[in-house]
Amino acid sequence: MSRADAEGVAPVANTAGADPVIVGMEVLIEDVRFSYPSGVEAVKGVSLSIRPGERVAIVGQNGAGKTTLVRQLNGIFRPTSGRVQVGDWITSEHTIAELATRVGYVFQNPDEQLFARTVRADVEFGPRNLGLDSAQVARRAETAIEAVGLSGVADLHPHHLSLSERKRVALAGVVAMGTPVVVLDEPTTGQDAAGVDMIAQVVAALTDAGRTVIAITHDMEFCAEHFDRVIVMAGGQVLVDGHPRDVFVRDAELDAAAVEPPQLTRLARALGWDDQPLSAEEFVGAFARRGAHS
Repeated sequence: MSRADAEGVAPVANTAGADPVIVGMEVLIEDVRFSYPSGVEAVKGVSLSIRPGERVAIVGQNGAGKTTLVRQLNGIFRPTSGRVQVGDWITSEHTIAELATRVGYVFQNPDEQLFARTVRADVEFGPRNLGLDSAQVARRAETAIEAVGLSGVADLHPHHLSLSERKRVALAGVVAMGTPVVVLDEPTTGQDAAGVDMIAQVVAALTDAGRTVIAITHDMEFCAEHFDRVIVMAGGQVLVDGHPRDVFVRDAELDAAAVEPPQLTRLARALGWDDQPLSAEEFVGAFARRGAHS
């Protein structure tokens, strides 16, 4: 949810007095096409089904249609044709404010989302507009701020923080909303190794709780290590969709999308290995097995 739409968020009644239970929701994208007013068709007949709790990374060069596609999920864009469904809602039948209760979106540029005078107030904004009581709002905000490693700066103005910290404030705000679907646009950009590890832990915690995480990323190492499914896009279409171990050997499709496999996968292939290591641990394990048999 962008802050331009924030004031339009309709509070959701919470009569039970306890945090609502996260319910997994399937995402269906059926033959979606989207054209900009200029006439450029950015998405060309994409169909996808994403199960509750999946970790899905969408990769491809700039202009591939990745961001245009995922912005169909929260109503920022509406399909020119085709259908997008989140749970039992067809997105074209709901407002951005309504969809914000189901799809949390962390923008690539955090300054599009941050507006409050403190980190804490910014993170509390979403839960408060869901109609939660003060104790629930505070609890959600504290948990989310701690999860992204910003407890020590919770009372500072977000714009006094670094870009990487501001990105994590935006992430905390979406985590605190408790949406069944979370979209991350280039989450690791500007993060150091510790920041990337922290984001990976947040992604794992979200999916362990049954929430779906969809990430747009150019970071193939992050994608390979922390996502179960990779969708490669080019020219507004899906070229390949599958597990990272299967996707990163599809040379023709990767070349067409201008995507390079993770560095360790490329190194293993250069060494003539049959293995397809996706992480440092897998690479070390493959190396050790070869040493044991030499």
